[in-house]
Amino acid sequence: MIDQIFGELTIGQVRTSRGRTLTESDVVNFCMLTGNWLEIHSNTEFARSALYGQRLVQGSLIFSIVNALIPFDSAVVEAFYGVDRLRFLKPSFIGDTVWARSKVIGLRPKDDGAGVAICELIGVNQRHEEILRCEFSLLIRGERLAPPESDPFSSMEFGQR
Repeated sequence: MIDQIFGELTIGQVRTSRGRTLTESDVVNFCMLTGNWLEIHSNTEFARSALYGQRLVQGSLIFSIVNALIPFDSAVVEAFYGVDRLRFLKPSFIGDTVWARSKVIGLRPKDDGAGVAICELIGVNQRHEEILRCEFSLLIRGERLAPPESDPFSSMEFGQR
């Protein structure tokens, strides 16, 4: 989890995620959301005759899921800053389970104690194959963002309708 302000981060910090299984719903919903209806993702009969003999999960979906498996604390992460050297190393299929590991490999200070954290991100599947590797950057706050001052439930009694 990226849960520290910029000044508390150190090169070499590693975070490992929980696993997540890729589903038919993931693929179809992503097709609908992006308009990416390439037959290798959406047509079982077409995919049977292709290189891997089955439908592939979209690479951009794999990146989105693997990246999101490393939780981010909104109180310290200001923004996603970019991604470099993104490579899909093995295909991913419906039913695969993926995990993520991130490692802080660079820190670039900015104004007011904030800075950019550069992390190596590796995704692996249940076969212990590396499926994805990239560097992603996050803009990290110099101070933890305070929670909102007003609690929307403060004027209500518990269970009140």
